[in-house]
Amino acid sequence: MDEYNSKDKKFFEDNEIPQEVKDKFKSIKNNLDKLKDELLKRFDRDLIGLALLPPNKEAKKEEKDNINILVLLNDSDNSKIPNEQPIEKLFDDISKIAKDINKNLAPQSMFLSELKESCFDGKYELLQMIGMSAIIYDKGILSALKVSEIHKTMSIKKFEKYVLSYVGAGSLFRSDANPNDIDVFIVIDDTDVKKMPRVELKDKLRSIIQGMGNEAADIAGVKANFHVQTYILTDFWDSVKDANPVIFTFLRDGVPLYDRGVFMPWKLLLKMGRIKPSPEAIDMNMDIGDRLLERTKQKLLSVVGEDLYYATLNSAQAALMLYGIPPTTPRETVAMMEEVFVKKEKILEKKYVDILEKIRKYYKDVEHNKIKEVSGAEIDKLLKETDMYLKRIKELFVEIEKKARTNSIVDSYDAIIMVTKDALYTSGLGDVNINDIERIFKQNLIDTGKLPSHMARTLKTVIKIKKDYDSKKKPSKQEVEMVAKEARNYIKFVSEYIQRSRGLEIERAKIRFKYGHNKFGEIILLEKTAFIIEDLDKKENINMADIVNGGLKNIRKSSLEEMDKALTSAKIPQRSFIREPIFEDLRKLFGTDVEVCVSY
Repeated sequence: MDEYNSKDKKFFEDNEIPQEVKDKFKSIKNNLDKLKDELLKRFDRDLIGLALLPPNKEAKKEEKDNINILVLLNDSDNSKIPNEQPIEKLFDDISKIAKDINKNLAPQSMFLSELKESCFDGKYELLQMIGMSAIIYDKGILSALKVSEIHKTMSIKKFEKYVLSYVGAGSLFRSDANPNDIDVFIVIDDTDVKKMPRVELKDKLRSIIQGMGNEAADIAGVKANFHVQTYILTDFWDSVKDANPVIFTFLRDGVPLYDRGVFMPWKLLLKMGRIKPSPEAIDMNMDIGDRLLERTKQKLLSVVGEDLYYATLNSAQAALMLYGIPPTTPRETVAMMEEVFVKKEKILEKKYVDILEKIRKYYKDVEHNKIKEVSGAEIDKLLKETDMYLKRIKELFVEIEKKARTNSIVDSYDAIIMVTKDALYTSGLGDVNINDIERIFKQNLIDTGKLPSHMARTLKTVIKIKKDYDSKKKPSKQEVEMVAKEARNYIKFVSEYIQRSRGLEIERAKIRFKYGHNKFGEIILLEKTAFIIEDLDKKENINMADIVNGGLKNIRKSSLEEMDKALTSAKIPQRSFIREPIFEDLRKLFGTDVEVCVSY
């Protein structure tokens, strides 16, 4: 991406610029091109970004003529830079290369990990500089940061305190950059919203924020796909509680570009394994077992007792979490290991649970001073038993993962079928025979252009793999991972279609009316129920009524929460008709001067 070249060339062509300024800019451009070429020769794949930063307003007098350059280097696992030479010498070499080209070139070199770390620490000054920079060379990350910074600023200006977190996610922010896609998440606080159902709020927020995203991409000159995922806080928290894979990936890999104390606590809790069972928590507990076993061999009694205990306990808890059971207490862990793996699944021998209980008792006896010394033979026996125990638990992991892969196929299939039925139901097709769902989905949602064609391929793939599973053909690990990934994307696309369709259905079901001194109310007509909002400016007084023979019967008090729940689940008629009894009921409720608004 050479945004710097194309944009500035057009600027000089379109504006009357003094020749002196043109010559100066041309000289700077030539120097920057030389710097880029030299750095690429030296660092090849490890140079991932080069940008011309705006002047430093607080620079010292002798630094006023400096041309500030950001040099961004890759220090991920596949980078060779950290092993070649000390970091200080590396950065000094970059400065020397720049000074040899032009004494005023002032490179600010940093690793990508440092940039991420500054975001984790809530230091966003460099992001603001990147947002105003001219990109000279980029493998994708600088463009992503620039468009995100512009969009973030627009979002905060629009919604102010309601923006809780703005987070970069996806491959670019994991360092395995795909410059064709930029993914960001924005979390909006909806906890004090009272005047609008949350279904309607989400739809409006998504439309406004995505619109600003398109505008930001135009301003930044970014050609990559800029994807903005908008979440309201209540839905986001539900997704965290329900262990939604998309949200967990977002928390694990995301980089906060703005955070008001919401994202980072969740991220840290996930790493600690405190937010539902997670791969991070499982890996962490298993690693603790291996490390502590090695350390145990070199410690005295008190240390040995404690380390052996946690080596066996954490490994057992990791196995239970991988199986799908939340973290348990030490006493519960022993009982659950026997109940689940010995008795229920029959994939673990009881002697290994006995070893776990033995070491737990040993730890308690040491803690309560019942055991004050231990012989080398006793320690050696405990070490051998623990070593044997951990090896067996690792074998148990393999067996649990096999079962988990099978369950994942079933879960993905069930989730996709459910959301597909919902989409077809929303389109007015009612209940669909499962054997015919693939054809009906393609005919009504793909062929009509409502959803992209690859959705049909995903549905076909998942149905086929589920049939293979039902015929006793075991899926491979790659197939399970592929199905899980495609299922997440499928569910996201189809769910967004349902939400859009639902929003249009709700609009068709609304009748607005005017009464009194320019007061406006609204009726939402569902299939058998109506909700009556007395004042749209306040939305405090909400009534509910049964629709009987075209009129409103059994009118009673309701609430925004009850209406929100009904709009989410209730069937909304394809066409709504206003009959004479409704006019009469409105006159009884709001006076004879009530008027129905035809267009608003």
